[in-house]
Amino acid sequence: MPYLLKSEPDKYSFDDLLRDGETVWDGIKNPQALITLRNMKPGEACIIYHSNVGKAAVGTAKVVSVTTDPANPRIPIVRLKAGKPLKREKPLAEIRDAGVFQGSIMFRQFRLSVVPLSDEQYDWLIHG
Repeated sequence: MPYLLKSEPDKYSFDDLLRDGETVWDGIKNPQALITLRNMKPGEACIIYHSNVGKAAVGTAKVVSVTTDPANPRIPIVRLKAGKPLKREKPLAEIRDAGVFQGSIMFRQFRLSVVPLSDEQYDWLIHG
C-alpha cells in the first residue's frame, strides 16, 4: 500500500531527505497516524507532501524498515529512503479537485500527517 507523508518543509523538506538519502520519519503523535506507520512494510512507496509551506506533493520515498522504539513500543520507527522529485509538483487544490481523491481520508481528516493512498491515487500523483 502506498502512503502520503506530510512534512513541514521549513522543518524537514524533501530536499533535506534527498540530501540525507535516508531518514527516520518521526515526530508523529496522532494515534491514527501512528497505527498507519506501524502497518507500513519495507518496500512500500510513499509520496512526500509539503504542508503549511508550498502545500504540494513533491517527491517519492520508500519504506526501508519499520521497528518499534524499545522505550515506547507504541511508537514505530520508520526509516525512509529518498526517491525522486515528482516530474511536476501536485498542488493541494489540484489534488482536492481530482476525482480519484473524492472521499479520501486526506480531506476528511486533514490534520493527519500519514495518509494511506489507493494505488490509483498514488499513480495519479506520480503520473497525473
